[in-house]
Amino acid sequence: MPTSSTRIAPKKSTQKILRGLGDRARDVLIERFGLTNEDQKTLEAIGTRYGITRERVRQIERLALETLRKSKAFEEESALYNNLESILKDFGGIVHEDELLASLSKDKVVQNHFHFHLVLANDTFTKHKDDDHFKVRWHIDEKVANHVHDALQALHEKFTHEHLVSEAEIIEHFINELHADIAHHVKSPEILKRWLSLSKKLSKNPLGEWGKSDSSNIKVRGVKDYAYLIMRKHGSPMHFREVAKEITATFGRKTHMATCHNELIKDPRFVLVGRGMYALKEWGYRGGVVRDVIRDILEREGAMTKEEIIDRVLKERYLKKNTVLVNLQNPKHFKKLSDGTYTIA
Repeated sequence: MPTSSTRIAPKKSTQKILRGLGDRARDVLIERFGLTNEDQKTLEAIGTRYGITRERVRQIERLALETLRKSKAFEEESALYNNLESILKDFGGIVHEDELLASLSKDKVVQNHFHFHLVLANDTFTKHKDDDHFKVRWHIDEKVANHVHDALQALHEKFTHEHLVSEAEIIEHFINELHADIAHHVKSPEILKRWLSLSKKLSKNPLGEWGKSDSSNIKVRGVKDYAYLIMRKHGSPMHFREVAKEITATFGRKTHMATCHNELIKDPRFVLVGRGMYALKEWGYRGGVVRDVIRDILEREGAMTKEEIIDRVLKERYLKKNTVLVNLQNPKHFKKLSDGTYTIA
């Protein structure tokens, strides 16, 4: 994290710069930017205090900032702005406002002073308000900012709601979407992660895996979503009791076993594969009773011997061999051929 902020004293600079303003203009800026306390007053609140319209307050604020930008005191504080510019460069040239201010100070009022100076030096620093795609952010290079925005939007468009990738994978995908000139000069994974965090459309789940922010794989809402993450991480079928225990241990969310079982059996992402064991449908497991599994296997692969059918079914279901045999002997569904193999009746 950039550390140059330790050499900046924004409050002193603010005091020097504000001396050139009249009382009301100075008070408006102090209240609008929260320069004496944490609260940043609205145009309406300030207007009520002075008995003027919110539009008049906006005009006073705009004219006051324009006056300060032309002042000698503002020019004399160039070291502060050079230092802030250096910090933004360390962040990659574009950064989420909250992260930038938090790196500058833990004190909210001091953060407000830094915000005031960023707004004041608008020839150097550009603020983008939050929108449907991105969080509020500051940048010092329009070209870099546009490339980052474009790459994040392209990355979002390529992801489906089922996409779930590791942080290393999404960084690799992100680099591929960045303009070649930008990608070539960005060496730090930390900068790439900061840029990823600008997106409202992409986010990570409690296990640090990335996907679309509105996906249930990312925006985890209940037991079934936590169960999906646990089973996906485990990589093989699990008993619902084991799933419940892992949810509690991993996420600190107390989960009752019966609740877990009820949620899994209702969700199409999970397949009951026998004796309380569940698998993910995306692993290739199919729903249905045992005869449905046998039927699917025979439809895909044709006639098979009894031993081959048992072997294949036991790869998809946690059953006793005898359960498979009982279903296979049902003449309504299956028939035995002259060569000893079985097919669909």
